Amino acid sequence: MSTQTLAANPALAAGDVATKHRVPAIVRHSLLLAQRSLMKTFRTPEALIDVTIQPAIFLVLFTYVFGGAISHGSQHDYLQYLLPGILGQTIALGGIAIGVNLSEDVDKGIFDRFRALPIGRSVPLIGAVAADVFRYASVFIVTMVMGYILGFRASGSVLDILAAGVLAAAFALCLSWASVWVGMKARTPGAVQGIMMLILFPLSFASSTFASPTTMPSWLRTFSENNPLTHLVDAERSLLTGAPMGDHLWQTGLWMVGLVAVFFPLALRAYRKKV
Repeated sequence: MSTQTLAANPALAAGDVATKHRVPAIVRHSLLLAQRSLMKTFRTPEALIDVTIQPAIFLVLFTYVFGGAISHGSQHDYLQYLLPGILGQTIALGGIAIGVNLSEDVDKGIFDRFRALPIGRSVPLIGAVAADVFRYASVFIVTMVMGYILGFRASGSVLDILAAGVLAAAFALCLSWASVWVGMKARTPGAVQGIMMLILFPLSFASSTFASPTTMPSWLRTFSENNPLTHLVDAERSLLTGAPMGDHLWQTGLWMVGLVAVFFPLALRAYRKKV
């Protein structure tokens, strides 16, 4: 909006100022930097492979390679069990990219420019995490569409399906703060990816993603049953297929609160030391 327009319309100018006062500066600045992150993503669409092509490939491979053996020859039955697991796994792995991207931005000196701006120190990190909502929505949409092509059918209502998408994205946003922290601590973007894969692969495979924990040895079953991804995946199964919810929803919520409570201050502290 031009200065001339504001001068000619005092009421409009006053309304614009009032709007700015109503919206906290940290929110406005974070949304602007989230927009910057999204523009960067759209200019490099290959950066979306992990949240578009990868979940589709995982769903096809695990359904037709392992489905017959695990579900006694019925790939369709296994698909009903597998899809919420693939959703949980790929949405967790999708958070690796934010740590890698932030590490690259630090190396390029972009955060030095942010430091010179009149914005809060946490704004660049919050903006980057907020922009990842698009990535997590992509995971959910691609997984559901590919699942329906292969024969998956949700037994829940439309609201249940939407709730499953919101829950998955919310969990991923909370988990992404761990990736942000690693991105601020690791020396190179490659190291960020390696560290996060080392953490997330055992979490995703030693869970109820691909098989029931009841089939595992006692020591692994104990770990799996207390794994945050197990609670997320089983909550997704309940919403999408009508499986018993049990305590998985509130356990997932507790893990989300814990992840933010631990890794947000750690990430912010590491960021302040890094830049």
